[in-house]
Amino acid sequence: MATIDDAVSTGREGRTRRSRWRGGLVTVGTVGALLAAMGLTVLGLGAADNAVANYDASSWLWSAARSEMARVNGITARVDTRMEVPDARRHPMQVIQTDRLLILRDLNTGQVSSLDLATLQITASTRTTPGLGVNVALHEDAAFVVDAVQGIVRQLDPRSLAPVGEPVRYPPGITGGAFDGEGRLWIAVPAEGTVSAVTAAELPSEPGSAAPAGSGVSPKKVETYEVAEPSHELIVSTLDDGVAVLDRTSGALVRVQRGEVSRTPLAIAGPGALPARTSGPKVPVTVSGDRTVHVVGAGGEERAFTVPGRGDGLSPAVAWADRYYCADEAAGAVYSFDANGQLVDTIGGKGSTGPLELEVRENRLFINAPDSSTARVVDDKHQVREVNKYANDVLGGDPPPVPPPPPPPKKPKVGKPSAPRSVTASAGNAQARVSWRPAAANGAEIIRYVVEGAGQRREVGANQRSVEITGLTNGETYRFSVHAVNAKGDGPARASNPVTPTAAVPDPPASVTAEARPDGTVLVKWPAANGQGNTIAKYAVTAASAGANAPVGESAKTELVVPAGELEYGTQYAFTVVAVNDRGAGSTASPVSNSVVPFAVPGQPVDLRASTVADQPGTVAVQWSPAPANGRPVTRYLVDVGGRASEVTDTRATVNGLGDGQNVTVKVKAVNEAGPGPEATATARTVAQPRITVTGSSATATAVTVTFTVDAGGGKANCTVSVPGEAPVQARNCASATVSGLTPGTNYTATVTASNAAGEGTARRAQTTDALYGIATCNNGSSGAEASYCTREIPGERNGNEIFRGTRQDNDQQAGWAPNGARLKAYCKKQGEEVYAYIYNNNKRSTWWVRVDHSQGRDYIPWAWLNLEGGDNINVLPTC
Repeated sequence: MATIDDAVSTGREGRTRRSRWRGGLVTVGTVGALLAAMGLTVLGLGAADNAVANYDASSWLWSAARSEMARVNGITARVDTRMEVPDARRHPMQVIQTDRLLILRDLNTGQVSSLDLATLQITASTRTTPGLGVNVALHEDAAFVVDAVQGIVRQLDPRSLAPVGEPVRYPPGITGGAFDGEGRLWIAVPAEGTVSAVTAAELPSEPGSAAPAGSGVSPKKVETYEVAEPSHELIVSTLDDGVAVLDRTSGALVRVQRGEVSRTPLAIAGPGALPARTSGPKVPVTVSGDRTVHVVGAGGEERAFTVPGRGDGLSPAVAWADRYYCADEAAGAVYSFDANGQLVDTIGGKGSTGPLELEVRENRLFINAPDSSTARVVDDKHQVREVNKYANDVLGGDPPPVPPPPPPPKKPKVGKPSAPRSVTASAGNAQARVSWRPAAANGAEIIRYVVEGAGQRREVGANQRSVEITGLTNGETYRFSVHAVNAKGDGPARASNPVTPTAAVPDPPASVTAEARPDGTVLVKWPAANGQGNTIAKYAVTAASAGANAPVGESAKTELVVPAGELEYGTQYAFTVVAVNDRGAGSTASPVSNSVVPFAVPGQPVDLRASTVADQPGTVAVQWSPAPANGRPVTRYLVDVGGRASEVTDTRATVNGLGDGQNVTVKVKAVNEAGPGPEATATARTVAQPRITVTGSSATATAVTVTFTVDAGGGKANCTVSVPGEAPVQARNCASATVSGLTPGTNYTATVTASNAAGEGTARRAQTTDALYGIATCNNGSSGAEASYCTREIPGERNGNEIFRGTRQDNDQQAGWAPNGARLKAYCKKQGEEVYAYIYNNNKRSTWWVRVDHSQGRDYIPWAWLNLEGGDNINVLPTC
C-alpha cells in the first residue's frame, strides 16, 4: 500500500538535513510512459509553510466510500480539511505524504494526483498503468519512482518533472522502495539475494535546470549487502537508520545498520511479513498463518506472542512507543500488545470489515479504515481517540451501510504440500535452468521450494519458481528434483527431464513484447532466436512481478498466450524468454518486456440487496458492494429491475415505474474496459395496496370498537375506522380503534380503511350499540299533597315523570306519563327548559332532556325525572 516516508521516524534531530527548496509549482512523474504522460503537480510550499506547520501532527486519510481525503489533526482527533478526489469512489488508493507533499495513486485506474498544500486543491493528475508494481517514494525534497517489475529506480525533480540523471537499474522483480530515517532508499533484489541503498542527487537551485541524463549528477547506489541466497523471497522494512530484510524462504531476519549485517534465525511455522516501515529498535515479524508475532531486537529474537481470534487475515504488526499494534481485517479490530507481548487493548472490532491501514506519523499512530467513516488516533501514551471522517455534512452523502461481516472461515485441513507440477530443466553453458509450476499448499502456505541435483541443494522463495544451477560440467547429464515445504513439512518431490549442459547454446530472443487482452489472457511475442547452427525447439517464458519470478509456459512458436486467470488481475507483470534448441540447451534470458496488467471482465457484484421502497408506489431500491474490478476500473453498473434497464456509476439505484405489488427479478452487472461481467440477481416486491382482516368488534351504549390486522403490502399503512355520520378515528397502531359518541341501541356499519403509497384497502363490520335505560323516578313525599304527587297523572296539572314531544313542559305538547320505577330506553340528550325534581328525586335539577321510548312513541323526559343506569352519567348520551 502506501509508501511511508520519514514521517514515521523518531530522532530527527540527529540527522544531517538536506537543503530544502521553496516556492514554485512542481510536478512528479513515473517511469517510462509515466514520465512522458505525467501532468501531476505538487507545491514546494513557500507561502504554504506556515499553513502546513500548523498541522505538523496531521495525516491525510483516504475514505473510499466518499472518494475523499480527510486531513486528521492528531492533537484534536478531528478532521480539519477535506478534499474530494474525482472518479475514485470505492477504489483502493496509495497515499504518499510528507510535511510538504501529498501524492495519491488510484490502484484501479492508475491515476496519479497531487495536492497543492497551499490551496488544498488537486493541481494536476495523470493516468498511469493501473495495479500493483509501481510506487512513489518521498523524503524531504527527494522523489523517487520505483518500478518493481522492470527493476528501475528513477529520481525526479518534483518541481519540473525532469528526471535527475540516470536511473538505478536492477534485475526485474525487486521489492522494497521505502526510505529509512536517514534518507536512504532501500531496495531488495531477490534474484541476487541482496539489499542496497540509494541516495538522491542534490537538486539544482532552479527547477528548470534539473540535471539531464549523462550529466554525471544522478542518484547513487551507495551500499550493497548480501542478505540471502539468490532467489529467496525477501521483504523489506526500513528502520530509523538502516533496513530489516525478512528472508521468508529460510525464516530469518537480517538487519543492516551502519555497515554491519546481522542475521537472526526465527522459530516460525510459516511465511512471515513486515510493515513497510519500523519505528524504534525492535522489529515485529508477523506470521499470519498461526497468528503469532515474533519480536526481534538487536541481539536476536526476544519474544513471541499470539494474536487472539481466528483466520489468517492479520496485517503486519506495527511497532509504536513500546507497544505492538496488529490489525485483523476480518474482525475489524486492532490488537494492542505491551512490550512483554501481553494484550492490553482491542481497538474497534464492532463488526466492520475491510482494509485497516496503520501508519506511524508525527509522533502518533493513525489507524484508518478506508471503507468506513471511522479512523483512530493513538498518541504516545496509547490513548485512543475515534475520528468521524464524515462529520459536518461533507459533500457526497452517506455511503451504503457496511454489509454484515462474513462468517468466520472454516479451518481447512492442513497437510504437507503436494509435488510441484511440470518440473522442467533446460541446459545452458555449464549451467541448467530449472522451472516448475506451483505445488498445492494443502492448507498451510508454502514457505519455500527445494531444488536438488548435481550434488547441490538450493532453497528458493515460494514466489521464485525458476532457478539457475551453475557450476555444471558440459557434456555430463543431470536430473533435478523439486519439492515444496510448508509448516507441516516437506512435500513429495517431482523430477525434471534429464539435461546435458553444452557450450552450443542458442542466442536469446532480441526483444519481447507483451499485451494484456480483454479476455484475461496475455499475449507474449518475440522474434525468432538464432539457434547458432541448431534448431530452436521451444521457448520458455517467465513472468516477473514485484519480488517474484515464475514460469508461465512454453511454446514452439514465437508467441505464447498466457491463459486467463494464470496471472493475478490488477498486478503488473513483465516477461523474459529463453530459447531452447533441439538438444535441450537453453539460452540466457532475453531482455525484459514491457509491463502489462492482466485484466478481464469484472466479477459479480457482491451482497446484492433489493428492497421495497415503502413510501413510493411501484419502486424498488437496489444496493450492492463493488464488484471485483479484475484489473481495470469498473466504469458503470447495468441494472435491470423487472425489465426496466438503467446504468449507474454508484453502487445503488432506485427504480420506479413498476406495478403495485409486483414481484420483480433484479439483475446487476459491472462493466469495465473488457465489457460486462456476470450478473448478480435478487428478487424484490413493490409496495402493494393494504389488505385488512377484521378480527372482532364490540360495543358499549355509545361506542363501537373494531379490532383488525393489516398486511401493509411492504409499505407504511395509515389506518382509520369510521361509521356513517361520524368523523373517521385514527388507528395509530393499525390494530384497533373506537368510534364514540354514538346512539345507544343502534345498528352501525363500521368501515376500516388502510392506505399506503400504493392506494387503500377497506373492510366493513356490522355492530349494534348497547341499549341504555333509565328509571323514571318520582318518589312521593311524606304528607299532604306531596304524599300523592307521583301517584298518577293529573291532566292539566304538573307532576313527576311527564313526557313531552319537545323540551318544554307545555300542556299541549305532553305525550305521556311514566309511573315511578318505569324502565325507559334512552337514545340521546337535548338542552331545554330547566326542571327541578325537588324532594321527589333528590333535588335533581337540570336543563337536559332525554329522548326515550314510551308507550306512545319516542319523546323527551326531563333528566331530572330519569336516573340513567350505570351511574346516571348524562355525558354518555350523544346529543340529539
